[in-house]
Amino acid sequence: MGILKEVIHDTSRILTYVVYIISMYYLCISFFGLWRKNDNKEVKKKLSFALVVAAHNEEVVIGDIVDSLKSLNYPKNLYDIFVVADNCNDNTAKKAREKGAIVCERFNKDKRGKGYALEWMFNKLFKMDKKYSAVAIFDADNLVHRDFLTEMNKKLNEGYKVVQGYLDSKNPVDTWITGSYSIAFWTNNRMFQLAKSNIGLSTQLGGTGFCIETNILKKLGWGATCLTEDLEFTCKLILNGYKVGWAHDAIVYDEKPLLLSQSWKQRKRWMQGFADVSSRYFFKLVKKAITSFNFIPLDCALYSIQPIITILIGISAISGLVQQFMITYNIISNFNTVVYSINFDLLTILAVIFSILQYIYTPLILIIEKKLSYKVFLYYIIYPVYVITWFPISILGILNKNNKEWSHTIHTRSVNINDLRNVN
Repeated sequence: MGILKEVIHDTSRILTYVVYIISMYYLCISFFGLWRKNDNKEVKKKLSFALVVAAHNEEVVIGDIVDSLKSLNYPKNLYDIFVVADNCNDNTAKKAREKGAIVCERFNKDKRGKGYALEWMFNKLFKMDKKYSAVAIFDADNLVHRDFLTEMNKKLNEGYKVVQGYLDSKNPVDTWITGSYSIAFWTNNRMFQLAKSNIGLSTQLGGTGFCIETNILKKLGWGATCLTEDLEFTCKLILNGYKVGWAHDAIVYDEKPLLLSQSWKQRKRWMQGFADVSSRYFFKLVKKAITSFNFIPLDCALYSIQPIITILIGISAISGLVQQFMITYNIISNFNTVVYSINFDLLTILAVIFSILQYIYTPLILIIEKKLSYKVFLYYIIYPVYVITWFPISILGILNKNNKEWSHTIHTRSVNINDLRNVN
């Protein structure tokens, strides 16, 4: 029993130190997201864009995204809307054409998924007579802020080759799951993406709402066909010496899953993709960081192992609870001798401070982002339940990392961009 106690104690301490260091790293970075530089400058040079929407059986929502893109506050002759109707057996292509999009239908049962559809579309764009300065990628369930291309144009003119936009939610108060997703995305935008941008690190592509300069896409090739094509292409960019810029005012509204079962399936796919990408890119990124004396690849490498970090946090929490149970049991059993020997070391004190700070910190970020409402606050109270589910999802993601089958998230809610503007 004594040996078991020591093993649990030492394991808990080691894991706590690892988790603490990683948590403090991200916490320190997040502070740089509290400040936001005003960017009201006018850019005279207007770039041309190919707006690509990847869609698989999205007849319910495809019209809304096309309407949204048609109403962008940007010269209409400088962008075209392309819808990739990928392996569709519904009216996605028909409805997109009726709305005025250029529809390209793709049928390939062997190479399924968004990554393959985008690669196919990019090759078609390269062969067209009309050339575009950059390509912007969206999901079929998105709605896009009218200033999206104006903001992207600014960042590309600053010299960035790839730029990620702000991922918002179009249904944040539908259920506790959509509320939890929204809180996660809002805080990530500010504490992670904006913060990293402010200190010169690379941000991360988020799967939708991003732009790539066409010349870079031709030079590097897409090649990102796994379950998390955004992470794979981010790693590829950083290995080739580029970093992803951040456009905080280029807003894309994304539809969040309504149910825990839908969320579980989607996040499991994300973690499978993360595990797959990190197994192929982690050591390459670490090597790049060492050989080039550049911290950006190391930061990306750390981001790519999120499933492992999540599991470590979970194990640390469980082992910590077991240890605290043992301490409590000993106190009750031997009160007079144990009560005076409890050692509240620096790590314990810092962990408590960190927990309290984190509990207060997130609502502060929501207030800064003007997202905190009474209903969102209620969702925040049960937000830890959503966070806890990442632990088993990450384990399943790693165990199933070799399963490359794409699982489609069904979208059933049609929201017009004008309705969203009225709400916001």
